[in-house]
Amino acid sequence: MSTPDIRPADGFAGHITPQDAWQILATDERAVLVDVRTEGEWRTIGVADVSSLDKETVYTPWVTQLGPNPHFLDPILEAGVTPGDGRTLVFLCRSGNRSIGAAAAATAAGLGPAYNVLEGFEGDADALGVRNQNGWRVAGLPSTTWTSA
Repeated sequence: MSTPDIRPADGFAGHITPQDAWQILATDERAVLVDVRTEGEWRTIGVADVSSLDKETVYTPWVTQLGPNPHFLDPILEAGVTPGDGRTLVFLCRSGNRSIGAAAAATAAGLGPAYNVLEGFEGDADALGVRNQNGWRVAGLPSTTWTSA
């Protein structure tokens, strides 16, 4: 396998493509996928499926209807990730924007290395607003329907 192309970032370990995210998750047994979209997005659009890697995704919204989620880090910590443990965190949102703040917040809390998945789960929108240009799903990476925990 090739080495992931990690693009520089301020405040966290870097940006990676969806394909590189999958490679990291597949080769680093301690790596954790963290989906920071909203429950509504998980329910209506679907989620990344890392079950074939014998992993579970951590679901924690970066924002709520009231603004930033003050409990954003709680599910990550509850999943057994602890500050300073060096576990790789791969942050995924719809288009790769919210996950930037999430990766930076995790890094500031001593977690990670933390990476932002460029293009996110759905990717960029075309001229008609349809998100079919790039992203996790367009790359053909595994996805499934979301079922609450």
